[in-house]
Amino acid sequence: MSKVRVLAIPSDSHGVGKYRIIDPFTYIGDNHSDEVHVDLVFDVPNENKFFENYDIVYFHSFIHRGNTQLNLDRIDWLKKEGIKVVMDIDDFWRVDHRHPNYETFKRNGYSKVRADLLKKSDYVTTTTPIYQKTIKSLLGIKNVSVFPNAVNEKESQFQPKPLKSDLVRFGWLGGSSHLYDLELIKSGISTITQQYKDKSQFVLCGFDLRGNMKTINRQTGEMSERPIKPTETVWYKYEKIFTNDYKSVSENYKNHLQTFTQTQFPEELNQPYVRRWTMDINKYASNYNYFDVSLAPLVKSEFNSNKSQLKVIEAGFHKKAIIATEEDPYLIDLVSSVERGGGTNPKGNSLLVPTNKNHKQWGKHMKKLIDNPNMIEDLGNKLYETVKVKYSLATVSKDRVEFLKSIIKK
Repeated sequence: MSKVRVLAIPSDSHGVGKYRIIDPFTYIGDNHSDEVHVDLVFDVPNENKFFENYDIVYFHSFIHRGNTQLNLDRIDWLKKEGIKVVMDIDDFWRVDHRHPNYETFKRNGYSKVRADLLKKSDYVTTTTPIYQKTIKSLLGIKNVSVFPNAVNEKESQFQPKPLKSDLVRFGWLGGSSHLYDLELIKSGISTITQQYKDKSQFVLCGFDLRGNMKTINRQTGEMSERPIKPTETVWYKYEKIFTNDYKSVSENYKNHLQTFTQTQFPEELNQPYVRRWTMDINKYASNYNYFDVSLAPLVKSEFNSNKSQLKVIEAGFHKKAIIATEEDPYLIDLVSSVERGGGTNPKGNSLLVPTNKNHKQWGKHMKKLIDNPNMIEDLGNKLYETVKVKYSLATVSKDRVEFLKSIIKK
């Protein structure tokens, strides 16, 4: 069989693009070049001739940027020419009213656009069996395959270099759409900062002040925008959660934090709270070196249930203990080390918080790890054993190559 020729199109060069298209197909191109030829292209020209030498067009979200009908027409043309079309999707195509992009999705009809593209494609790939089932049941699509997010353990940011500390450090890293998730741990953080202030630290990673404030004139419908103020960002709200409304830090440190500059405060790494600024996607996972326990709160919703378990995977490759909400998608891999009756489960690789006990249980689990620091290392090692093969880019790439070969045979 001759090489399978694949045109791989990422939606961006950030997190989604990296995990869903860029890393997987770069790895395949480097390590399976005897079976698959890959061209990774960000901006695809609207020219039929450009596509003629490919067997498969594999894209995330769109083929051509910014034109819905052009994407639908392109898929029709590709299928007519016998070129297989694979669409990858990682987040649920609908967002609820709590998501910061809700109004944008609603105004532009993005949910319908994504659903139409999924239904028109020959094959769909996604991140978890849970989302696979959702796509099949809600859209009636049969050809849906699962290729989980995966980590290249040779990448520098996934080679642990933990900073030592006498404090038990609880950390979170993510994007700007998680305010409702982080509010779940607010009272737990408040409890710990009051009772264990000298033994604990909270680390917020990804702090980002970029962006504009958009307003719509209700009478004219015109939109205007201006640079967003630091105190208007969701990251300011996150920081208030992580500092118990700045009560856990000294007045001097509070004043420093509220200058919103990246200058370092004296003895910053010994403070009750540490702010870690946003980093390039190929470096951001190095933030795991700054804490011991990963926090993964998740509000129960249709959108969140269909997310990937990337937080579990990243924490595992860094051998971090994790406290997570006891919900999909985290239950794909996590097993609680504490049984319902309070006993210990030796096979457990995490501490889980039932949805109906979110607020109190987060603080109890944090206390447990502060009082039993050996448990942190044990849980981290167990989580690493859970993810190290299953979510290795080498493992997942082999499966993806077999998938690519199989659809050409069909």
